[in-house]
Amino acid sequence: MDGREQPNGRVAVIIPTYNERANVEATVGRIRRAVPDADLLVVDDNSPDGTGEIADKLAAEDGHIHVLHRPGKAGLAAYIAGFRWALAEGYDVLVEMDADGSHQPEELPVLLGALAGADLVLGSRWVPGGTVRNWPKSRELLSRGGNTYARVMLGIRLKDATGGYRAYRAGTLRAIALDEVESQGYCFQIDLAMRTIRAGLRVVEVPITFVERVHGNSKMSRAIVLEALWRVTVWGITGRGRWARRP
Repeated sequence: MDGREQPNGRVAVIIPTYNERANVEATVGRIRRAVPDADLLVVDDNSPDGTGEIADKLAAEDGHIHVLHRPGKAGLAAYIAGFRWALAEGYDVLVEMDADGSHQPEELPVLLGALAGADLVLGSRWVPGGTVRNWPKSRELLSRGGNTYARVMLGIRLKDATGGYRAYRAGTLRAIALDEVESQGYCFQIDLAMRTIRAGLRVVEVPITFVERVHGNSKMSRAIVLEALWRVTVWGITGRGRWARRP
């Protein structure tokens, strides 16, 4: 994509929330300290624990913080809503990250810096220098195995296509047909990475430290894992992955 060498411009950090009352204020504070010039959008799916109200309070006190309220829980479709909001508002870079503390805001400058040579930057747990803390071995095997399966079936070289800590150039998201994305969970992240590669854009991975949440419950479920397995298998069999060749 032309202009990779240009400065990042306006940055929007998008964090979806559902029942993250115990985490959202601390995460927002860390983001604001790590990238003080960036804006932050909390996309809340009508959390019954009052997360949305906490986000509203934070936004009232800080002009860099915005809140998008959605009617109910709809998984990672919240990211699509956040992307559309940020694109409509004219942001140049859109970051996705979790609200639960698993993604370290202090690593955000590294992801943003890597956009100088990329159209999408993935924070990767499985490249040299990447680490995971406080995960059971079963969860690590699931993640590593899922990424290996995606590489084999889709022909992509990414080590961590399922990760949710990412920085996109706005032009990248405009180029990959967001309206056609229907996948959720692990599969949502694979889908967007694959679309980016298929569009002829450059994807790079940078190592991150992933820390398992301390407060609240993981949103991971058996249904999310099965959906990813099914969709990746279908994409591989139908040849969709053959278009996913890293530039």
